[in-house]
Amino acid sequence: MSAAERPRHVTVAGRRVRHRVDGDGPPVVLLHGIGRTLRDFTEQHDLLAQRFRVHSVDLPGYGGSLPMTEPYTLDALARFVGRYLDVVGVDRPAHLVGNSLGGAVAMQLAVAEPARVASLALVNSAGFGREVTIALRLLALRPLGRLLLRPSRALARRTELALFHDPAFATAERIAHALETARQPYTARVMLETARSLGGFRGVRAPWREDLVARVAALDVPTLVVWGDRDLILPAAHLDAARALLPRARTHLFRDCGHLPQVERAEEFHRLLLDFWAAPATQGVLTATIADPREEDGAARRRPATEAG
Repeated sequence: MSAAERPRHVTVAGRRVRHRVDGDGPPVVLLHGIGRTLRDFTEQHDLLAQRFRVHSVDLPGYGGSLPMTEPYTLDALARFVGRYLDVVGVDRPAHLVGNSLGGAVAMQLAVAEPARVASLALVNSAGFGREVTIALRLLALRPLGRLLLRPSRALARRTELALFHDPAFATAERIAHALETARQPYTARVMLETARSLGGFRGVRAPWREDLVARVAALDVPTLVVWGDRDLILPAAHLDAARALLPRARTHLFRDCGHLPQVERAEEFHRLLLDFWAAPATQGVLTATIADPREEDGAARRRPATEAG
């Protein structure tokens, strides 16, 4: 891992936060899901940094970021992202790309602070239906939830396998990273607080998601919603709900793909983002060249990670 690829740390609201920042151009922010880390966006971070100023961040309490001192609500997580953008000096609208929980966080930031958001790319995002994997629903049961999160290599392996349709993506490196993350002293508590604030044993609660998506629909923000058709965490039927609830959004279904299309279909996902950001609705907020980077010889400059946006 080069110095440019190595995550660094900043202080947000008095808490240490791990992030990666690379590239030049319009700002892009990549937000991972519950129990995950910025590792889920490594492939996209590297591809997008050829054209954009890319920020990957561990949400508070995950990976290398210390937990928040306030309760784990969607509002609090969105406020954290806004504070992070202030700290790293992002003073223009950013393109938010959120997977799973990260998609809901991105939507919440868009409705709370719309001037910060140039576009939304929602990847197998929470917020479009009640159904969710039984593994997350069981976290609502006390004290079973904490017992289920006891770190083990077997649990880390099962989790990684559940995220991908192709088991080859559940590599030894990914399993080792998942186990390391699970062993952080705050991971289980943060996961339980987050899961219980958004849902229960019967699934994702309707009030917050119905209100949030309705408010997003009322915004004038370009939106892309994508899903993997073999998602075992949040079913692909939620894409149909997204089409109905966000009729102006662009949508895409990845075939033979699980919960992390940004990994399992990295090149296709990257081209889809570039095409979305090149559309007339988003051209006004872009200044970078967004041709397929494989067509050039890497002439775009890459700036190493710093604490500036």
